Amino acid sequence: MSGNFLTIPSDDSIQRRARSSSLTDLISAFDTKAQAHTDLQKITAFSGSFDKNHKPTFSKDEYGKPIPGSKTESRGAEAQARVCTEMKELCEIINQYGKSPCKGLLPPELQCATKVISFGELFTKRDDDVPVFLMQSIADIRSYCDNKALQARRSVSPMPN
Repeated sequence: MSGNFLTIPSDDSIQRRARSSSLTDLISAFDTKAQAHTDLQKITAFSGSFDKNHKPTFSKDEYGKPIPGSKTESRGAEAQARVCTEMKELCEIINQYGKSPCKGLLPPELQCATKVISFGELFTKRDDDVPVFLMQSIADIRSYCDNKALQARRSVSPMPN
């Protein structure tokens, strides 16, 4: 039979085009990621593709900070959270074992101290007799350290809120 016929594409050909389109999108996305990775390797000093002639440009806010979303950023945030937790624990120890300072003997800048303990009671080092003052209430310290640790963890969380 010959002649011009109006053909309506079958569901199979529509699905094939859709698959072809999604495959094209996947290939394009892969190529974009691969190119970004290649560009990153050129500025990463420890990669085999480091290009010493390539000078990366950073804004003032970006300088010295890890690439957002990188493992380095994640490790840094976790380290910051851990440091906040350890600082809180140290303040808890000072609060528990320290003594209330004699306010009359303190200089004006230490009048708000809540507890005092000698360095030697906390650590075994050469400055054993140096006093360590807790300058805020333990409730304020707990709140501050907990919030800082939470902010650090949320800063790299896939779902920050």
